[in-house]
Amino acid sequence: MKSISKILVFGLLLMGSWVSAQNFVGEATYKTKRKLNIQLDSTKVNGEMRTQLMEMLKKQFEKTYKLTFNQEASIYKEEESLGLPNPTGAQVMMVRADGGDGELYKNTKEGRYVNQSELMGKIFLIKDALEPHDWKLEKETKNIGDYTCFKATKTIEREKREDTMKVNEDPDFEIKNPETETITVTAWYTPQIPVNSGPALYFGLPGLILEVNDGEETTICSKIVLNSKKADQIVEPTSGKEVTQKEFETIAEEKLKEFQERNSYNRKKDGNNIEIRIGG
Repeated sequence: MKSISKILVFGLLLMGSWVSAQNFVGEATYKTKRKLNIQLDSTKVNGEMRTQLMEMLKKQFEKTYKLTFNQEASIYKEEESLGLPNPTGAQVMMVRADGGDGELYKNTKEGRYVNQSELMGKIFLIKDALEPHDWKLEKETKNIGDYTCFKATKTIEREKREDTMKVNEDPDFEIKNPETETITVTAWYTPQIPVNSGPALYFGLPGLILEVNDGEETTICSKIVLNSKKADQIVEPTSGKEVTQKEFETIAEEKLKEFQERNSYNRKKDGNNIEIRIGG
């Protein structure tokens, strides 16, 4: 009878843990930083203007996001902030397709996502399947805040991304046939929070992802609130023109060309105009 009692107690404990995990809800705050490597012609951009431009670009990529999550779904969106001053008059064109500039809903159970994103004043609703990450689980660990995190890596092929700054150059300048590169993406996840999610479109590890580095941008968790009362905010967005990821990228490319053509005309009128183009 004693052994049976022990089995029953152990079974009840397991059931309680399972129920607790099923109701696991929380909110994680992430901050992003991006490595910028921009070369400027010192004959066309003086020291003061260069400082202002670099500070403006730095702020463009140092953002704060909130991930509200449960066991099956999450909402990832940027926290509201004041508009950044632009004393240089430089024009910036950024297009991100990873949930960095809108409201991203992920449903890892159903393997899909919805990204409500604005592009040049128009709202799009990007609906597509989540692409699995081929993570390799490593033995290395480190602490992020109060959480023990384990390392995971994966390699991907992607186009070389160059943050380019042009000052009075050929208005018809265009990068053709971009080269590809192999990079290693490093993630740190904690099994202490048994949620299959993370920032942006990252997911697929046995614990919440608290840090990601893709060689260009680092996203790291700075605060976690468990059993958040904001679980009702995990609602799939529904407004906007519905498109697939591929369709959105095609539209974004067309908008970028329009942006270039419009500013090409402006540069011809004003020889002192500066254009900054950032590929996200």
